Amino acid sequence: MAREAAPLAAGERSDFPEKPLLKRIAGALDAPVDPAVRAFAAALGAEAGARAVLFYGSNLRTGSLDGVLDFYVLLPGDAADEARIWPRVSYRERSHGEATLRAKVATMRLATFGEAACGERVDTTIWARFVQPSALAWAADDRARGEVVDVLAAAAITAARLAVALGPEEGTPGDYWRALFRATYRAEFRVEKPGRENDILSVNAAHFDGLLPLALEAAGIDFAREGERIAPRLDPRERQAVLRWWARRERLGKPLNLARLVKASTTFEGAARYAAWKIERHTGMPVAVTPFREKHPLLAAPGVLWALWRHRRDQSR
Repeated sequence: MAREAAPLAAGERSDFPEKPLLKRIAGALDAPVDPAVRAFAAALGAEAGARAVLFYGSNLRTGSLDGVLDFYVLLPGDAADEARIWPRVSYRERSHGEATLRAKVATMRLATFGEAACGERVDTTIWARFVQPSALAWAADDRARGEVVDVLAAAAITAARLAVALGPEEGTPGDYWRALFRATYRAEFRVEKPGRENDILSVNAAHFDGLLPLALEAAGIDFAREGERIAPRLDPRERQAVLRWWARRERLGKPLNLARLVKASTTFEGAARYAAWKIERHTGMPVAVTPFREKHPLLAAPGVLWALWRHRRDQSR
């Protein structure tokens, strides 16, 4: 659906500096990032032979090194060679002075990431997540940086097309973004309470300010503007095409999410260390990461849960 609207082929960004959406995306990707985060990203990228590493999530917004950092490691190679269920997820730790940095790392090919951002895959998570803020924490070279800019611009276009197809005939940009995120959250297995779309927009107000008009212009969708309100002039046939495109993704959203959860339960590298850290952080109960627990986190889970129940019982006495 969105491939025709992608502003550039991968790697062409430097030849078209006048493209407003690309300039906006490039500037957003240069958001300040703690040097420790950049060093972590560089280590991940070099180890994986990656093209680029994106940093996103609440730690990007707050600048905190506490909790779990979120990275996407984007690899070279053809999308056809990608695993059927992606991304691969792992938990990593890195020393930072006397502290320990912790990260959840998603890994996939940049080509697959790009196809998903353009709306060519049934997945919704890439374009819906990366129309939100992210930073380019590391890139192999300038061409890789240009490829990432192009892909995130395509994600913005894909998201904007659906936003105006789902949203009102006229409204504020926030009305359209709310319609988009309300629909995408509903299509996935999410633990967030209803109204999460309002939180996304409120904490990222500066990021979304002015983004929708730029994405619509790049998509070739005309609109009228009066003050803070816009009225997209989306052809009825195109609207129906977008809604048909979305209906398939909405229908497959939960089954695909479930398949990824099942895969992650057996392939999440470092799952035992991640779970042990989370349990101690939230309950105060240390969990020893034995070789058995590291190799078989699911089989070890009942014993850990039993120990946690006893710990909480003892704490309540």
